Amino acid sequence: MEKEKKVNSGKKPRYLGLILSIWVFFVAIVVVFVILFLLIANGKIGYMPPVEDLENPKNKFASEIYSVDMQVLGRYSTDKGNRVWVDYKDLSPNIVNALIATEDVRFESHSGIDAIALVRAIVKRGIFRQKNAGGGSTITQQLAKQLFSPAADNVMERMFQKPIEWVIAVQLERLYTKEEIIAMYLNKFDFLNNAVGIKTAAQVYFDKSPKKLNIQEAATLVGMCKNPSYFNPVRRKDLTRGRRDVVLDQMRKAGIITQEECDSIKVLPMIVKYNKVDHKEGLAPYFREYLRMIMTAKEPVRRNYASWQMQKYHEDSLAWETNPLYGWCNKNTKANGDYYNISADGLKIFTTIDSRMQTYAEEAIRSHIGDKIQPKFSKEKQNKSYRPFSNQLTPEEIRTILDRSMKLSDRYRGMKKAGCSEQEIRKAFNTPTDMRLFSYDGIIDTVMTPMDSIRYQKTFLRVGFMSMDPRTGHVKAYVGGPDFRYFQYDMAMVGRRQVGSTIKPYLYTFAMENGFTPCDEALNAQQTYFDANGTPWTPRNSSKKRMGEMVTLKWGLANSNNWISAYVMSKLSPEGFVSLLHSFGLKNKIDPVISLCLGPCDVSVGEMVSAYTAFANKGVRCEPLFVTRIEDNRGNVIANFVPQVYEVFSEETSYKMLDMLQAVINQGTGMRVRGSLYNIRAQMGGKTGTTQRNSDAWFMGFTPSLVSGVWVGGEDRDIHFNNMVDGQGANLSLPVWAIYMNKVYKDPELGYSQDEKFDVPEEYRNPCATPEPEFDGEEPMEYYED
Repeated sequence: MEKEKKVNSGKKPRYLGLILSIWVFFVAIVVVFVILFLLIANGKIGYMPPVEDLENPKNKFASEIYSVDMQVLGRYSTDKGNRVWVDYKDLSPNIVNALIATEDVRFESHSGIDAIALVRAIVKRGIFRQKNAGGGSTITQQLAKQLFSPAADNVMERMFQKPIEWVIAVQLERLYTKEEIIAMYLNKFDFLNNAVGIKTAAQVYFDKSPKKLNIQEAATLVGMCKNPSYFNPVRRKDLTRGRRDVVLDQMRKAGIITQEECDSIKVLPMIVKYNKVDHKEGLAPYFREYLRMIMTAKEPVRRNYASWQMQKYHEDSLAWETNPLYGWCNKNTKANGDYYNISADGLKIFTTIDSRMQTYAEEAIRSHIGDKIQPKFSKEKQNKSYRPFSNQLTPEEIRTILDRSMKLSDRYRGMKKAGCSEQEIRKAFNTPTDMRLFSYDGIIDTVMTPMDSIRYQKTFLRVGFMSMDPRTGHVKAYVGGPDFRYFQYDMAMVGRRQVGSTIKPYLYTFAMENGFTPCDEALNAQQTYFDANGTPWTPRNSSKKRMGEMVTLKWGLANSNNWISAYVMSKLSPEGFVSLLHSFGLKNKIDPVISLCLGPCDVSVGEMVSAYTAFANKGVRCEPLFVTRIEDNRGNVIANFVPQVYEVFSEETSYKMLDMLQAVINQGTGMRVRGSLYNIRAQMGGKTGTTQRNSDAWFMGFTPSLVSGVWVGGEDRDIHFNNMVDGQGANLSLPVWAIYMNKVYKDPELGYSQDEKFDVPEEYRNPCATPEPEFDGEEPMEYYED
């Protein structure tokens, strides 16, 4: 017995030694971790971001473009993200609960590191190699990884990143509330398919805001956090549904939902409303691209412009000095002194576009051009050797045009840059290859040579449209072409074409300012005039109506008579007319020649619409206003924009012009608006225009509160209808305007009424005592040559 006691007493010191060793080892580990934390926190080991970066993480957020009726038109983002910030209060409780239950059940109680989860992960995953043991990273640690850890090249590098993330997580917990950490995590996470951040993800996958996500949708998105590529509802619906059910089980275990709720949701199918994020799609793509282009414009430097671009250099320089929106991102700085980045600073850009009116404009173009005019044009050119060009071109002229287009293509430039010879390039352009081509009935997948595809693309007529408020300058609708995905050249504000007879109201304005009246008469006959150099010019007129008679200027404008316009021009100064045209806002270089009265100058649709606001606004022209204000990513207003107005002509002249331009609609070339097909009875003025050989078709129309302009034509001036009946402005462009206006009038929420009247004093109403004969023929074509 005593011997046994001696033996037991001998074992005691050894047990004490083992226990002491364990404690020493534990304390040593703690000390090492504390020292490691201190060294990391002080930047001695690894990278520790400065406090400034922790307080203000460098996130890149997409800027959002809003319509005047608060619809998101689109976003400007970097190549790697389409993130839009959303506050915690705008998150559905379902997404928050699902995230905490799945990723960090003790999120509310820890300070950045969950010791229990960490030990479990080390023991089960590190020692016992259990892959389903769960991770040890908290939501805050995952946020630290997202914000500050670069992608690791190997496992060892990732192991060294972990301790750094622990320290950063603790620091983040000190600087931010739990709600802010949740919001930061969800705003930062990349859900793929260009859906970076929870707001974009909710829109891309379910077509709703984060606040409206239901339980199953929230569970789906949280499930994606494990691996958004593997558990992706677009590509792997069954796997994603399984992962969604795992999240639902975690919510049940956490007591967020009951067993019955969990089971009932699990049987629901995986419903996804996928919305591809593509800046080329959606509403108003031409407008969004134009807005991006002008907001990010840089200060013009002359050496960056070619010799043939001096006019553009002049216009850009003027815009830089006078237009607050032009180059806004490179004129204004943030608090840190950096210039704004439209793709990364999360701006909110509030535009003047009305999404409903924009929709109506796009529908009107599709209805008339896509469904009626394009099939007729294609039929006219079908099986013709010159297709889609005019029948007046020679084969050599057609080859020259196509060759020029080939050399302007991205394919040609890319091959040239790669060092390919001209022979190799031409061979490639004549070798059939897979193509995706535009059609109004849907995209066509086919095999075609690149050269044939150039000719095919040219068969589609182009269009430009803009609509704005004449008093405020607010641009309500903006369309630059038939489809931005395939025709990206903007014919609303960028492209310019000859304006034809739509220039005549400016000429008659010039005449009224110089003492003429609508009732003055002129001989309706062909005459020869001489310019300042003594060169003779004899304008032609396609209509022979009332030839040889004395007619009023009002009749001449209503019927778009070239002879009367030439007579008026002969009594005025071409130089003075050019000066007035610039006052109307026409920015291009204009030659002061007598034939200017027939519209040979190139002007954009936007310039024309702005100019015509003066007729509806008592002689005061309003510049187009595209944006009303800009906010930063925290909702602070950092810029406001107001209309820019200019007095062009007198109020008295405006009354005279209103009478004459209303006559164009009531008894002239615009009478089709009043016909049974469109039956618009509102007071309005307008002007049709058709250039030589039907190359350009125009219609400008305005009411007291809305001015809109339409241009229709080919990519090249030699692409047009062969006959006047089909190619005139009254047939191609006027119907687009009429369809659009009917849609606008039928929408009571917009507030436009056909009962609205122009404010004109009694003495200026119908000043010519004798009623004018009504128009009963084709609109005259503008002939610039003998």
